[in-house]
Amino acid sequence: MRQTGTMEKIVPPSAGEPRRPLGPRDPGDAWVEGERGRFWGRFGSAGLLVHDEQKGVLLQHRATWSDHGGTWGLPGGALHQGEDAVTGALREAFEEAAVPEQNVKVLFTSVFDVGYWSYTTVAARVLEPFEPAISDPESIELRWIPLDEVAGVDLHPSFAASWPELRGRLLNGSGAGEV
Repeated sequence: MRQTGTMEKIVPPSAGEPRRPLGPRDPGDAWVEGERGRFWGRFGSAGLLVHDEQKGVLLQHRATWSDHGGTWGLPGGALHQGEDAVTGALREAFEEAAVPEQNVKVLFTSVFDVGYWSYTTVAARVLEPFEPAISDPESIELRWIPLDEVAGVDLHPSFAASWPELRGRLLNGSGAGEV
């Protein structure tokens, strides 16, 4: 985790606050607060932007108990201690949507960094078609959304803000080889 003069504050979930319902918790599963806001993932977070040229982008309809629940976003979540963002995004996408790592090729990463926390979007192209499957309680639904329709669904606010740039990079191939 980066240090920038202000220390991050790790905040346990409050009573009645949305959180992952059951199962083992990793030390990275915690809120981090600082001058720029509150974010999930003590060691940062990452998500996988999976693009299939025939089907579109794989989106996750987020469980209502999650942060910005009911919106659509990427399969992803908190990184484990010492885990790099690409490994974490691939792990989370497998855990949440059964995305087989061997069926995708990482194209590029995009990082949102506030100093004491960061989120990495890992963009990947489908090499071998697969059907995603809900494999944990963090999803209401998984769906392939055509590129031109992604902006029209109720997106997680942070994903909505980054989507125009990410879409452009997917379409023009920029960033290939940056990982």
